[in-house]
Order: sequence, then structure tokens, then C-alpha cells
Amino acid sequence: MTILDKIIERKREEIAVSKSHTSIEQLKSSDLFKRKNYSLKESIKNKSGIIAEFKRQSPSKGIINNNVQPLEIASAYESFGASGISILTDKDFFGGSFEDILKVRNHINIPILRKDFMIDEYQFYEAKSIGADVILLIAACLSPNQVQEFTELAHQLDMEVLLEIHTEEELKHFNSEIDLVGINNRNLKDFKVDLQHSVQLKDQLPKDTLSVAESGIYALEDFKFLKEKGFDGFLMGEYFMRNPNPAKAFEEFPLSI
Repeated sequence: MTILDKIIERKREEIAVSKSHTSIEQLKSSDLFKRKNYSLKESIKNKSGIIAEFKRQSPSKGIINNNVQPLEIASAYESFGASGISILTDKDFFGGSFEDILKVRNHINIPILRKDFMIDEYQFYEAKSIGADVILLIAACLSPNQVQEFTELAHQLDMEVLLEIHTEEELKHFNSEIDLVGINNRNLKDFKVDLQHSVQLKDQLPKDTLSVAESGIYALEDFKFLKEKGFDGFLMGEYFMRNPNPAKAFEEFPLSI
């Protein structure tokens, strides 16, 4: 069983518990459910293209930074030019929570990506109820039909979709309604990073598809390489979060390269 398999198995258990505690109708009654969402597509086109991530830990790296507060980091990300903010909500494997989004939502005016393993429509109502603007669909744990259905649901809820792929086979998950395509430089099954592989996949996407390079951007040279290869957006977490002061690390990052 891969780490991804373990995560999905645990996610199904979490969703079952959540459903037993809170109904979709209760989620719809949230104040944040009624808000008008921000567009990550437009923000990427008009700003730096960086989706800066708040992430405490990961299965591959363990604890990255457990001594920071989401609002402090998110505010700095916005102030210094991030196009959007990615916030992990998976608890067991990434140390995240809904609270991390809730602490930030009413204090920033750029899109928030709920980064989690979305496998059930219930999670989309959760995302909307806590103020997320964008959801992540990971092709590795969904069928093309599920991606289509979940994309339609997200749009009904005024949220955008970032589809994450890593293999040529997963290109089949793409459909014309997808807002952005993220290409994970890291293989979710063995966690190996290959930037050139991501470039090859990007070049097979339909023209004018907004592309986002995800994960494995460990150095300024990686960012330069991917930007030169035509990526529109860059989801970066560890590059900033592994610094004792992530806010300062982002402030000093040369966005205009």
C-alpha cells in the first residue's frame, strides 16, 4: 500500500465521521458559504503567479515548520505579491486543519486553495463553508468521470478547480471546464522529483491552458527553469516554510525574474 493509498483510506474514515456530525444543510448555513469567491485564474494572470503555501509537515519531509501562525504568514504572502494562498487541511499526514483557513479568510483579499484529498462531494460543501475559493482535484485518486462531476459541483458552488496530474495517463482527466492544471513535479507514490518530466507533460496540454508547477521547487534555479519553460503559476510551500521566518523568505524572493 502506497502513502497515497493510506491517505485516501484515512480520508474516507474522516469524511464518514464529519457527515455524522454536520449535514450539508448545516454547512450551507455558514456565513462564509454566502460570500463571493476570488478567482485564482485572474490573480495568476495579474500578479506574480506564485501560490504560496502554508504547510507544517508532509509524509515525505516530516515536520517542516511547526512554529508559525497561519494569519501571520498568509498576510505576508498577500502583502508581498502572492497570487493565492494554499492551505493544507489534512490533519493526520500534513498537520493541517479547517481552523488554519478560518483564521485567515476574513483578513486577506486573495484566493485561498483548500489543499486536501477531495474524494467525496461532501468535502466541496465543507470547502465552501470555510471560505475556500479553489479546490484541488488529484487525478491519481480520481477517475476522469469523477473529475468532471466534481468540477461541475465546484463551479455550482462558485469555486475554481486546480486539477493535479503527474503522468501522461492522467492527461485523460483533463476536460474543458477545468480552470487550472497543476503538474506535480513530485510523484505521489514514491516522492521522486523530476522537473523535466513536468515540462514534457505541460507541453501536451491544450494551448492556453493555465499551468501550475507544483512541489519540488527547492531553489531559485528551479523556479527560473520552470518559468522559462512557460509555466503560468507556481505552487510553492517548502521553499518558504522551511525557513524559520517564512514571511521574510517570501518578502525576499525575486518575483520578477
